[in-house]
Amino acid sequence: MTQNIILASTSPYRRELLRRLGLPFDVANPKTDETPLPGELPENIALRLSEAKARAVAEFYPDALIIGSDQVATVDGKIFGKPETHERAVEQLRTLSGKTVNFFTGLCLLNTVTNSAEVRGVPTLVTFRELSDQEIENYLRREPAYNCAGSAKSEGLGIALLRSMRGDDPNSLVGLPLIALCDLLRNQGVAVL
Repeated sequence: MTQNIILASTSPYRRELLRRLGLPFDVANPKTDETPLPGELPENIALRLSEAKARAVAEFYPDALIIGSDQVATVDGKIFGKPETHERAVEQLRTLSGKTVNFFTGLCLLNTVTNSAEVRGVPTLVTFRELSDQEIENYLRREPAYNCAGSAKSEGLGIALLRSMRGDDPNSLVGLPLIALCDLLRNQGVAVL
């Protein structure tokens, strides 16, 4: 019998990405405190939280493969979270204008039968164009990316804000690195194809 696959995330973007694999799955809200630990490096935050999210729902799924994922956007040692408001999104995009941002995505696949977790980190380097205040306003009026770290959706109009993207998996930037996930699933005996 195949284990259930659970996505420990409320993100509609991650849900949509996972649907692309054509595997049945359920969604669970991990309700995880995402506060960084004192002195914690951005990459370590994403790795720790991806596993914490998977483990947060494990008790409800004793025979499952649970997917946890977390993403941190960082440049010049500063972390850029979800702006939530127009004003903060404008501020973020002004700060990111002309800079290269590391969108580091942590991915965890937890097998609740064995209590073993495999965790991977997938970086995506995104370089923003030099953006004028008018371009920023025009973008945010057309695509209010207030729930996206970095205030831009590369899968939408936000692509027009970018100069380049470098990474192993374009899905990682949206929040769920499917290439790495397929590898982790195969390691657990799941036939993706």
